[in-house]
Amino acid sequence: MGGTPTESFRADGLAVDPKEVVRSGWNLVSTIYRPSHAPADAFGHTVADHERWLRPFFRAVPRGSDVLDLGCGCGMPDALLLCERFRVTGIDISDVQVDRARRLVPSARFVRADMTRVRFRSNTFGGILCLYSLIHVPLDEQPKLIERIHDWLRPDGILLIITGQKAYTGVQEHWLGSNAAMFWSHADADTYERWFERAGFEVLRRTHVPEAGDGHALFLARKRRPGTGSVDEPDDAPGTGRAGPVRPSGAF
Repeated sequence: MGGTPTESFRADGLAVDPKEVVRSGWNLVSTIYRPSHAPADAFGHTVADHERWLRPFFRAVPRGSDVLDLGCGCGMPDALLLCERFRVTGIDISDVQVDRARRLVPSARFVRADMTRVRFRSNTFGGILCLYSLIHVPLDEQPKLIERIHDWLRPDGILLIITGQKAYTGVQEHWLGSNAAMFWSHADADTYERWFERAGFEVLRRTHVPEAGDGHALFLARKRRPGTGSVDEPDDAPGTGRAGPVRPSGAF
């Protein structure tokens, strides 16, 4: 699944590296998006919202498990909440986000890395969290990343992930009123469900997370045990459309 990794993205006639747009963008807006002790992020999502999203994850993943937070941001509030029950590793592409996370959540381990290139051994994690971060990865790299997430999970391991609801790829300038640009790329929710099932996940729950303009899809999925059946269907092209913005090397 998936095609050749995206090397550049056209915005205003200029070739740009989408991952560098994401890295530098989050470096600039980290404290705007989530001030260290604010009750909510820039879009109004509160700690109570995150606790509600995480509740089924907490019920399904055994206490004390190794858990991975992909696109962990500054660690607040998800990594902090995860650390109450699990051994947490956080990965983020932004230098500023990782530096903040290390200060704000000292009980977790944080690594600055591209989530599409980081390596872990198979069957490492009891659970993986990926909230609002897959949508910053170039679309043609996402199916392969989902396969790798599946490989990193133990049998019956749990994935909690927020994806796009409608397909969109683009760059927004002056994001959150800053000088930063931000890149998004995502398929529609039905396409993600097919990708999860094809990778070997059983989708347990799919819900809508509302947001101004539209919203996102929240999936809870379980890695199937070997021999319990899988979905075998031809590759689908990623959904397209422009609905509007809405140890890194080697195995651990």
